[in-house]
Amino acid sequence: MSGDRVCVGAIAGAYGVRGEVRLKSFCADATAIAGYAPLWLEDGSRSFAVTLGRAIPNGITALLGGVTSKEQADALRGVQLFADRDKLPNLPDDEFYHADLIGLSVFDTGGAELGQVRAVLNHGAGDLLEVFGSGLKTTLLLPFTRAVVPTVDLTARRIIADPPEGLIE
Repeated sequence: MSGDRVCVGAIAGAYGVRGEVRLKSFCADATAIAGYAPLWLEDGSRSFAVTLGRAIPNGITALLGGVTSKEQADALRGVQLFADRDKLPNLPDDEFYHADLIGLSVFDTGGAELGQVRAVLNHGAGDLLEVFGSGLKTTLLLPFTRAVVPTVDLTARRIIADPPEGLIE
């Protein structure tokens, strides 16, 4: 997948029998996802127009262009949807798209490499950077706060972190 698209949502399954899907939006404003259409499959092989329905627990109902049956909607369960980067809003200097953080090298304040960002997780209490490195005994979960991650340099593709004492074994 090239860097010209960003994951903005996923299909959680069918909703009803007429081809509607349960759509999980990864956008700050969940309904903004429709404005980024067409939404693409990760490999770019197919795109969808999006018409949002109503809010439901953990998502929104939506009609996707070309999906007209429950079977077609069920076949898309778990599929991630991507928007063209140029349709997304520009972010302030202290905000980042998760896709831009994944793969960045992470260094401590002393310059020692800790590893690379494998994923950005959020379980409700704030973002965590999942860092994996050969020198780490286990995967490191860094709170993505200014205190713990004072520097993100997208141009140099690196992050400077100041992990709390005792976090790294």
